[in-house]
Formats: sequence, structure tokens, C-alpha cells
Amino acid sequence: MKKKSSTVLVYVVGTVLVIGAVAAIVVKGNTNAIANSNPATYSASSLSVENNSFDFGTILMQDGNVSYAFKVKNDGEEPVLIGKVYTSCMCTTASVTNASGDTYGLFGMPGHAGTSSTNIEIGAGESATVEAVFDPAAHGPSGVGLADRSIYLETNSFKSPRVELKFRATVTR
Repeated sequence: MKKKSSTVLVYVVGTVLVIGAVAAIVVKGNTNAIANSNPATYSASSLSVENNSFDFGTILMQDGNVSYAFKVKNDGEEPVLIGKVYTSCMCTTASVTNASGDTYGLFGMPGHAGTSSTNIEIGAGESATVEAVFDPAAHGPSGVGLADRSIYLETNSFKSPRVELKFRATVTR
């Protein structure tokens, strides 16, 4: 009986040690995540959008893609970094052109159009253009009717960490 009790005790102690090691690794990982989200990495500036929504009106599916350029501006005194750009649907792509004329993208729906991660800096007082491209035929012939779509910009701005640009179109055949 003593040998059986000793074996059980060894298993219990071993299990506790394994659980403790896993917990230590998780806590260490969370500490690194907290350190990486240090508020010092945030920008006090924010991005503003003159008009964050646009209506294409009625468009014909067979006429092909339509696009619209949203203007975003850094209203502050510090640079704002755009870390991610993504869309709400596979029928929509976006690109970002900064004040220097550098274009980034095509960005799309997460998991469907490559990466959404980027590192676009919008300097203090500078503007950028976010071009939205909508493919009315992306959902096939049954994809007619009202389509509300969005483009999202995730930034390091404390005031506006996520900017949503919206558009709509009524698709007909």
C-alpha cells in the first residue's frame, strides 16, 4: 500500500509542477503584452475624417468596380501610426496613400486578402487618402440590393484607436 501511495503522491506533485510551469509561462507572456501596450507608445494626436461616409447611389452590376477616396487628417502635434487596415467584406478593398505619395495596400477582409498589418505614419498636420474600391459583382447575380460596407483603420491614437469609413450602394442588374 505504501508503494501505491508514493506513486500517487509523485503523480500529484508532478502534475502540480507542470501546472505551475504553464501558469508561469502564461503570466510571463501577459507581462510582455502589457509592456508592449505601454501608453507611451500611444499618440496624443488623432485622425479626423472630413466625411466618414459616402453613398454611391444606384449602380449597375455590369458596370464594374466603383471607388471613392476618403481624406483623413492628423489633427495633432504627434505622428499617428496606422497599424492595420481591413474591410468588412471580400467585395471591398482599400489602399492608403500618405502625404509623400507612397501607396500601401490592397487591403481586404481579414483572412481573405492577405495581411491587414501595416505601418503607415501620418505626420502631425498631414493628410492621407484611403481609397475604397467596391466590386458590385463580387456576390454574383443574386447579390443585388443595398450594400453597406466599411473600411477600418486601427491606429496608435489614444483618442481614435479605430477609425471607420463607411459607404453604401444599391446594386442592380
